[in-house]
Amino acid sequence: MNEINNTINPFLNAQKQIKQVFNLFWENKYDINNYELILFPKRIIEINIPIRMDDWTIKTFVWYRSQHNDSRGPFKWWIRFHQDVNIDEVKALSMWMTFKCSVVDIPLWWWKWWIIVDPKKLSFWELERLSRWYVRELYKYLWPEQDIPAPDVNTTPQIMAWMMDEYSKLTWIYSPWSFTWKPLTVWGSKWRATATAQWWVYVLQKLLEIKWYNLKWKKIIIQWAWNAWLTIAKLLWLLWANIIWISDSNWWIYNEKWLIIDKIIDLKSNNKSVNEYIDAEKIHNWDLLEKDCDILIPAALENQITSLNANNIKANLILELANWPTTPEADEILFSKWITVIPDILANAWWVIVSYFEQIQNNTNFYWTEEEIDEKLRVKIIYATQEVYNKSVELNSNLRKWAYVIAIKKVLNAMITRWEV
Repeated sequence: MNEINNTINPFLNAQKQIKQVFNLFWENKYDINNYELILFPKRIIEINIPIRMDDWTIKTFVWYRSQHNDSRGPFKWWIRFHQDVNIDEVKALSMWMTFKCSVVDIPLWWWKWWIIVDPKKLSFWELERLSRWYVRELYKYLWPEQDIPAPDVNTTPQIMAWMMDEYSKLTWIYSPWSFTWKPLTVWGSKWRATATAQWWVYVLQKLLEIKWYNLKWKKIIIQWAWNAWLTIAKLLWLLWANIIWISDSNWWIYNEKWLIIDKIIDLKSNNKSVNEYIDAEKIHNWDLLEKDCDILIPAALENQITSLNANNIKANLILELANWPTTPEADEILFSKWITVIPDILANAWWVIVSYFEQIQNNTNFYWTEEEIDEKLRVKIIYATQEVYNKSVELNSNLRKWAYVIAIKKVLNAMITRWEV
């Protein structure tokens, strides 16, 4: 079994990806100063916040904030509660998120905010206190025109509702526009849950359409049976794709015909493992990434496809739903094998677009129907996917490099137009 390298520094990886593409569009107007400016975040902040726990002890939580670039608009940022946090990962994510916004051409720029905490170890009331204290410490810096937070891993619409409520109390103004990804009861956006998966289906369908393929009977492997990924599995299944392998944190299950996704959704909704699925082979290893399939969807952790296992990948197409699941070294190997990789900065951009739509609706106090949101999302997807694909074919390179070229050029052009650089 191949060992997967999870020790690769994500910040160095992000910088390496930028360095690899910068020479592809070197022009006289882009000098080394521009290049250096996008290699590092604009601002890094660390804060320690004390919270009183249910047993009346005081516990201090460390919060990291990385602001990468705001040349094309206000910062849009994700709040993540997780026990395994390091500053390099926070910086890397803020950089990747900048380029996600850029490649789909929306006027938001990114920063990441991570709190070192395992939310599963907090009571409901401790989690609420932590969320509200977060806003009390930072509300003076949260402006709809400059910083608009949204949830990430382990932060939920309920947490966004608490934060929005606290911000409204502190500013004496009911402010639904201060946080996005809220529940519908406090002016969250409709169609959000479906949009999570619909974006990926649209991206996949568009690329297959360009290549004169369709989804019917395609054999698909999905790494990670989480709520959103199960939604995309259900949509693909309804389009007659064959989901033959799927996993959770411990087990892979396999059926040579197809897995019935509704049964897996029932299992996961009851907090059960996929290994309780009947009529499937069960295995417990990482070799599944190397199984024979048409489409491989890595949707779990970073650095899953590396130079150690890229030569063994048998998929024809890879749709990256996780952040940075493929290393730069693996990218080159996959391209040499004619394996198409739909990069995370394109495949994952749905989140920020739907959050952006919510922000627009909150700011105007006018709310769209689900059909309107779906159409606006589809238009964004088709244009971005076609633009990246056309450029990659024109210059005989992989999709990731030209997604980055398109994104970075937009950032640099804004910087040159606005600043003395």
